[in-house]
Amino acid sequence: MPGDKSISHRSIMLGALAVGETRVTGLLEGEDVLATAAAMRAMGASVERVGDGEWRVNGVGVGALLQPEGPLDMGNSGTSTRLLMGLVASHPINVSFTGDASLSKRPMGRVIDPLSEMGASFEASEGGRLPLIVRGASPAVPITYRLPVASAQVKSAILLAGLNTPGETTVIEPVPTRDHSERMLKGFGADLSVTMEADGTRVITIKGEAELKPQVIDVPGDPSSAAFFIVAALVTPGSEVVIENVGLNPTRAGLVEVLRQMGGQIEFLNEREVGGEPVADLLVRHSALKGIEVDPAIAPAMIDEFPVLFVAASLAEGVTVTSGLDELRVKESDRLSAMAAALTLAGAGIEEREDGLVITGTGGTPLPGTAADAQVTTHLDHRIAMSMAIAGLVSSGGVEVDDTRPIATSFPNFEDLLASLAG
Repeated sequence: MPGDKSISHRSIMLGALAVGETRVTGLLEGEDVLATAAAMRAMGASVERVGDGEWRVNGVGVGALLQPEGPLDMGNSGTSTRLLMGLVASHPINVSFTGDASLSKRPMGRVIDPLSEMGASFEASEGGRLPLIVRGASPAVPITYRLPVASAQVKSAILLAGLNTPGETTVIEPVPTRDHSERMLKGFGADLSVTMEADGTRVITIKGEAELKPQVIDVPGDPSSAAFFIVAALVTPGSEVVIENVGLNPTRAGLVEVLRQMGGQIEFLNEREVGGEPVADLLVRHSALKGIEVDPAIAPAMIDEFPVLFVAASLAEGVTVTSGLDELRVKESDRLSAMAAALTLAGAGIEEREDGLVITGTGGTPLPGTAADAQVTTHLDHRIAMSMAIAGLVSSGGVEVDDTRPIATSFPNFEDLLASLAG
């Protein structure tokens, strides 16, 4: 699998803030991560590729980011944008962020609000969207911020802003979200603590004006990328696939848990820990899946994997009910509406609700596929395109999508790998 996207982004950003050379292997070389690398270069760090997935980052130190000469083009990457807004917010620089048509539709208000409390100011397009300008505060003001919506990106933006903010910056997280930022900040030497309250609330505190130390990072395989091949193996008769080196951070492994609840045969082999992250090889066999009601509490641990879960549910026996997925409406596309329309076009039984989908599965019978004159609209969303490619594997007539180019943002060799397994 390609390197984990979340860890790849953060290894470049934190390496660029450490003094000395950070070495990274297994980096995801998709367009999103390359946008992060280009942004850190523009702000003074040396970020260079020295081999396949192997990169060297020589950082400038916390507080020493330079004024970039022009706008930072984030392409399609919401992660790059939101996390870098946090980094910039506590540095004495002004940075303009731009993005492609899809990214420019995504609201940034949830990041702008807490960063404004810390003293940064913003000039954003209508609705808090890109293009926007961040004017960093020096010094920024430490805050205690309770997340109104579970979001690892908002949490990470505040913690990154806290790196160069005097005093203690605290994020209160009512629902746990992916914790790569906390793990990596501690790994780079930041003074960060995490406490769990009796009600399950997580309180994360970082002490500012940090000095980060360079690291050697081996990026595990991305569980969000592995998700497509896990589901493909489960729903395609006769399949048995080993997927190597998959990161199984508990805040990211929700899909595996849900698929096992549905009857999916997924075995962990060679379990180990790499750079503080749990990793294993996954043995996945074709399974007769059954519909379930998915606990909405697990949503933050698999928010990017719901589109391909919807595909699995379309082939299961019985009804699968999902809820609590409002976040999917503000991803690269409105993924609830996009997947409802796409799977309906392919012949699945879908009911769209405000916060989720209700899917009546075929019990293993192939989907009809798209009609000869019909195409799935991907809305420039890589996960819609890849999910519907998996749906095409288990359709009698095939599924045609309008544009596969966005797949390069996260999984550049997806089509070749899928063809090699399906051949």
